[in-house]
Amino acid sequence: MTADIWGYAETSGHVPGTRLIGYSVEATDGSIGKIDEHTEDVGRSYLVVDTGPWILGRRVLLPAGLVSSIDTESETVRLSCTKETVKGSPPFESGQHEDDGDFIRLIEYYYSNRHM
Repeated sequence: MTADIWGYAETSGHVPGTRLIGYSVEATDGSIGKIDEHTEDVGRSYLVVDTGPWILGRRVLLPAGLVSSIDTESETVRLSCTKETVKGSPPFESGQHEDDGDFIRLIEYYYSNRHM
């Protein structure tokens, strides 16, 4: 998954320029929070999701390749992973830099090897 992990799938319904901040985020087995930030950078698109009280207000960085669908009418983004996968992901600390190479490699490793 590493090669495609940072890009939206063609089937996701992603339309460049759509403002996703505030959209609800749903894993395959339920809600995980709301989008706090998102990018559309070529080769590095991602969402930053505030999980709210679900996992103690933690924020997580999710590569765009996890997005299975975007519903602009209901303002919902659906992911191709479970809540447990998101819960186990590396935390995105406030003030942490999205360009931190070590953190990006950690995210790539985690989501590329989640079947193990």
